[in-house]
Amino acid sequence: MDKYEEVPTSDQKVDPSATKEDILNNNVAKDDNKIYLKPKMTLINGITVIVGSIIGSGIFITQKGVLTNTGSVNLSILIWVISGVFSTIGAYCYAELGCMITKTGADYAYIMQSFGPFVAFLRLWVECMIIRPASQAIVAYTFASYVLKPIYPTCAPPVEAIRALSFICIGLLTFVNCYSVKLSTKVQDLFTYGKLAAIATIIITGFVQLGQGHVQHFTFDNTETDFTKIALSFYSALFAYNGWNYLNFVIEELKDPHKNLPKAIFISCILCTVCYTFTIISFHSALSPGEVLGAEAVAVTFAEKLYGSWAWIVPVFVALSTFGGVNGILFTSSRLFYAGAQYQQMPQVLSMIQINKLTPAPAVIFMTILSLFYLLIEDIGLLLNYVGFATWLAIGLAVCCLPYLRWKCPELDRPIKVHLIWPALYILCSIFVTVLPCFADPVGTGLGALITATGVPVYFLFIGWKSKPAFVKNAIDSLTITIQKLLLVVQADKKE
Repeated sequence: MDKYEEVPTSDQKVDPSATKEDILNNNVAKDDNKIYLKPKMTLINGITVIVGSIIGSGIFITQKGVLTNTGSVNLSILIWVISGVFSTIGAYCYAELGCMITKTGADYAYIMQSFGPFVAFLRLWVECMIIRPASQAIVAYTFASYVLKPIYPTCAPPVEAIRALSFICIGLLTFVNCYSVKLSTKVQDLFTYGKLAAIATIIITGFVQLGQGHVQHFTFDNTETDFTKIALSFYSALFAYNGWNYLNFVIEELKDPHKNLPKAIFISCILCTVCYTFTIISFHSALSPGEVLGAEAVAVTFAEKLYGSWAWIVPVFVALSTFGGVNGILFTSSRLFYAGAQYQQMPQVLSMIQINKLTPAPAVIFMTILSLFYLLIEDIGLLLNYVGFATWLAIGLAVCCLPYLRWKCPELDRPIKVHLIWPALYILCSIFVTVLPCFADPVGTGLGALITATGVPVYFLFIGWKSKPAFVKNAIDSLTITIQKLLLVVQADKKE
């Protein structure tokens, strides 16, 4: 095969020993030979990114949170359905925003364009420094716990062993995401198919149970009447649906985004809503509310009750599901760091691309370092609960960008144009799920607000303060150059 021509790109040169096929597979644009994140993801890749990011460990472990705050099986099922519809409406609004502003970063980019750098940075700060790395640490920890469960059948696995395997999991996927975009999407595809097979197994078992008349648990008995607690139940369900907006974070790498983004969003959200609803129904076809609330992991208890000697298959399924979840979070989150650096709200080196593999290696590695740090914290889940309201507040604010930009920038091209009733409905629902829990848990909400506010001094010190002393600028430049040399990364070229 002919050798690819040596062409200067961002003051660097592509390896002249690489074949044209090698370079194309590594994400180099054929037409201009420039270094940037080339659109390589198909519609199927887009669907697996969303489905793989949504279906992680949530459906297997968060049912208790929903049931605790609803009190009855039927109301808990209704909450799962409403949460799915709520997520689909949000995704519909994001389809217009994503096709209108085709920039990596999703809601961060939308808020930046609509409400300016300060508000956008607060969103970036909480999402990048806490929510994404902490979520990845939790999912990796869950993966390790389920992998080790067969080795420790009569007791809980040692925390040290779980953490060590979590480190290995994140480290392996970091290598994959630094090595090749194509390989990371293949990993995502494979494990998404695996987790859908797991969900299908549980649903089929549930249908068999229902066909045998096991419907005694489906009642509204003991339904909770406190609306603030019902609002809290949405947090658990929405946590399980979290990830429906992740494809927007990598939209620059999606082929024909105006066509494939809305298709991927709708297919994924509907598929996940159906899967989640039928999975919860299947659990309750065999388990009473008391058994669900007393279970350490609902899916495992379900399997032990119905599968006998084959019960080990569910922990394996959960492990596969969570491994794919870690990959999805890492793949999309690194692009958020990348986008923040492009907007000059993160260190410049995070917007650089590896010259041979054409991956955002610095952003991937930085995300990994933060995740490994959070693995050392005893109660990461409590931290996520504190900032949970900030997540939905930010997503609600991003949806506010839709009517705002309709008014402020009517000239923008909108391949998809949703009726304004949908963003209005989503904004009202966002207010419900963020305001009511403030009354149910004022201390936790206050702590979350304080954590978010830590981004204010960071913004003014590192971004707002332009006239930094020369020695500070020189130190930053020196560190950037050192990292460039170590990782062989350069600034991405601008697309024409």
